[in-house]
Amino acid sequence: MKKQFFKFLARLNKVILPSFSKRQLDIAKAKKWQLAIIGWRAYVTKNALD
Repeated sequence: MKKQFFKFLARLNKVILPSFSKRQLDIAKAKKWQLAIIGWRAYVTKNALD
């Protein structure tokens, strides 16, 4: 159940949230909200793959 939920969230993130890697965002110059989105996407992806 937990894994299915995170897979759903991963798909939702892909559609709704911006992809900073496509924009070639430099992590050192990222704003706090951009770092929060990157962290959230990483957390969801990690749990979806477990």
